Amino acid sequence: MTGAHKLPSLSETQWEIMNLIWDQAPRSVGEVWQVLKKRRGVSRNTVQTQMVRLEEKGWLTHQEDDAGFRYFPTVSREESQENSVKRFVKTVFGGSSEGLLLALLSGGELSQEEAARIRAIINSQGKKK
Repeated sequence: MTGAHKLPSLSETQWEIMNLIWDQAPRSVGEVWQVLKKRRGVSRNTVQTQMVRLEEKGWLTHQEDDAGFRYFPTVSREESQENSVKRFVKTVFGGSSEGLLLALLSGGELSQEEAARIRAIINSQGKKK
């Protein structure tokens, strides 16, 4: 697989497509379109264009079978998320992870369970150092 740090950033729509493919690869344009048209009425042509662009950018690859093209991710979801968060923190928060966490926590959208998991991760990171 290609490293996500070498690939261009994804748009919101491209993330949505990639998440569908990560959830269940391989997928055809038609399969992705069926899901997206129920969510927000997107056209099949738009989905096809986006998937071709994702392949051109290196995010997807395809294999051809009797049913047509089947698309696969070239990068794992986890690596892509990690890389995107690092870019976001660098760009939006000037590299401050603390700034990101404070923005998340002050927004009040974390559940108690999520906050407990974050505390456990922070505690384990402190013990490593």
